[in-house]
Amino acid sequence: MLHHYNTVKGYGENEITIERSRFITYVNRVETEEEAQEFIASIKKKHHDANHNCSAYMIGEQNMIQKANDDGEPSGTGGVPMLEVLKKRDLKDTVVVVTRYFGGIKLGAGGLIRAYGRAVSEGLNATGIVERRLMRVMKTKIDYTWLGKVENEVRSSHYQLKDIHYLDAVEVEVYVEEASKNQFEDWMTELTNGQGEIHESNVVYLEHDINTPL
Repeated sequence: MLHHYNTVKGYGENEITIERSRFITYVNRVETEEEAQEFIASIKKKHHDANHNCSAYMIGEQNMIQKANDDGEPSGTGGVPMLEVLKKRDLKDTVVVVTRYFGGIKLGAGGLIRAYGRAVSEGLNATGIVERRLMRVMKTKIDYTWLGKVENEVRSSHYQLKDIHYLDAVEVEVYVEEASKNQFEDWMTELTNGQGEIHESNVVYLEHDINTPL
């Protein structure tokens, strides 16, 4: 599993007009090529009357699956520049479709490449980008007398509190980066004077928004 990677928040759409042609961008997060193809098919069905529904997607930890489709535009002027934007942003598990309704003015090869690239860039910005970071859930069981101190210290630290379970004893769950597990255990042991029972739980991805370039 990757320690961290960037992808889109989820579904999004955006529309721009260039030389009277409408470019409608659809964005989504997918985990398999089948999901990507189903999404593309759904947009094509929705816009069956459009001149073109160009698409591109990049899937897998090492970007193993990369596809681009010009859907009738001159070769290399639709899906290819769309895929290049995904590569430049280093976005994994992402599919984009740009629907074009021709406005009567031909853009030429260079104009099409710029238009589809811009449509995807603005569509991604409108949808939003997140970083997914792999975290280990660390559980600490303590007596109720320690709760106030431990909760306050966790909340004011750089660690992120996941949950607190109020059972026969209190169980505090904290997200910790894998490389910081030992450091966290030492910190929590000192914080509780060795009274806390600390153990590792599952690993999960946490997401946070990142600024997107213009």
